[in-house]
Amino acid sequence: MKRVWRLALIALFVVTVGFGIYVSDYYRATDAAMACLEGDGSLRVKLVDGTFCVETPGSTDALVFYPGGKVQAEAYLPLLKRIAGKGIDGYLVKMPFNLAVFGVNRVSDVMAAHPHRRWVLAGHSLGGVMAAQWAAEHPDRLDGLVLLAAYPTKKLPEDLPVLLLYGSEDGVLNRKNLEKSLDLLPFNAVVEKLPGGNHAYFGSYGEQRGDGNASITPEDQWDWTAEGIGRMVNSDLSS
Repeated sequence: MKRVWRLALIALFVVTVGFGIYVSDYYRATDAAMACLEGDGSLRVKLVDGTFCVETPGSTDALVFYPGGKVQAEAYLPLLKRIAGKGIDGYLVKMPFNLAVFGVNRVSDVMAAHPHRRWVLAGHSLGGVMAAQWAAEHPDRLDGLVLLAAYPTKKLPEDLPVLLLYGSEDGVLNRKNLEKSLDLLPFNAVVEKLPGGNHAYFGSYGEQRGDGNASITPEDQWDWTAEGIGRMVNSDLSS
């Protein structure tokens, strides 16, 4: 029995160390993204209970954002500030170990702490997959879902407005899985491909291993994404 316990402890140690090494290797936000924390006079970023809040005066619409896997949350601040420029309050969630699988229910905490009339849940890559999972399991809680270089793994409610965006040069997104997942989207879901866009440029964390070479700038991709989200919230959800 002592030998069994010793082997079990060794195995646990190896797994713990391996996990620590795995999660410590993540994509850091660029200096430009971190500069968003300083504010620019029009939009101020606040960190409240592990969530970056980018709020606009008088907004009744809000978007909760789940970061991509192993990406520092602050990398998405440039995108969230552009979305806020469309009159939509943004709540960027910091995930445990930078993995949304450990914080899939965080949207519930944000919704409880910040009263708004309408709520949209969004996510990039792994964060988008987890956002879609939460949306499928809570069909009456959301007014919209945005997937950036991501796809659902469960059937989504037919009456849920869904916007799925990805770049033409994305080398990380599994295109076969994306195609298979289209049947899980609502009939009227909007799927758009950005010519020249890639996987990493939804955030601001530099180049990503295995990604394609974008022919546009990150700023172009953020502007296009924010414009699409703004149209969705300000028109499709207006009823």
